[in-house]
Amino acid sequence: MSVLGGLPGSGVVADTGVEGWWLVGGSEDEPGQVLAGPFPERAEAGWSAAALADGAAARPAYGIRRADGSLRRRPSPQEWAWLDHLTAQLDRLPEDWRPLLAEEDPLTTLLVEVTAALGEAGLPLHDAAGGSGALGGACLTPTPELDGVVVAWRQHDRMSVDQVHGTAADGAVQMAMNRALAEVLAARGLEPEAWGAAVVVRREE
Repeated sequence: MSVLGGLPGSGVVADTGVEGWWLVGGSEDEPGQVLAGPFPERAEAGWSAAALADGAAARPAYGIRRADGSLRRRPSPQEWAWLDHLTAQLDRLPEDWRPLLAEEDPLTTLLVEVTAALGEAGLPLHDAAGGSGALGGACLTPTPELDGVVVAWRQHDRMSVDQVHGTAADGAVQMAMNRALAEVLAARGLEPEAWGAAVVVRREE
């Protein structure tokens, strides 16, 4: 591994054609030159950024270093894993909703954004048709007449069906989880609105 900026082994970063994590200068929109790398993990690149002797701003980025010292960005293994997870979550949507959605429909884009926001918060979609449906999760309902997506929480069958802790606990937990969904979506800038016990996220005008 070759590094710059006062890190151990600093020197000119060779044009190796190696795909990996690098430290680059500049901003996300205007990436600068490769400063150090490659690193096997993003965390190692991040730790190394703090060790730059000249205090230059640097951030981890994944890709292949070009001969001119710039970086050709590539999806990282973590990004591919996230896309696989997101696809698996979207596959949990009921088949009944598929005819309502087209790949280029803004409502489809909104549905993906909502699913991603919940997934990044660690909240899975409810797998109504799959073997894990009893476990619960977020229920998304694309609703063209509302120009949005209705979002509600489905508890584990022990709470919602068997009611092993009683109806009061079932109702209280349901309200708490729907509030939590609304807060997560609001934190991500999706502006949920109350819709009965659930919330609706509408497309931006």
